[in-house]
Amino acid sequence: SDGSIRLHQMTSEYPLMQWNDSTNGQPIIALQWALTRPAVFFVLDASSNIYIWDLLENDLQPVAKQTIPSENVVTMALLGEPEKTNGLLGIALAKGCGQIDIHYVKKKWALP
Repeated sequence: SDGSIRLHQMTSEYPLMQWNDSTNGQPIIALQWALTRPAVFFVLDASSNIYIWDLLENDLQPVAKQTIPSENVVTMALLGEPEKTNGLLGIALAKGCGQIDIHYVKKKWALP
């Protein structure tokens, strides 16, 4: 609820990494690992901002942030085929009005 993210290993109750206030205090609505690139994950906050984290590039803060204007995004899901190396990765965004948008992610965050 405060924008903190914790990375855990399944064998320990203590986080390996913790990022406090990663969304400037906005609650996190959804977080999902990239299906095609293991070190990348996406975070959606309550203000319809999407943060892209690439732990191989920067493990202190997101490498990109994108605001989705005009509509309240209520959830997201990633689309892709991990067994294919074509670098296609999409984000499905469900908006409060019932509309669903699909956006493709830049190849640098999608290629294995």
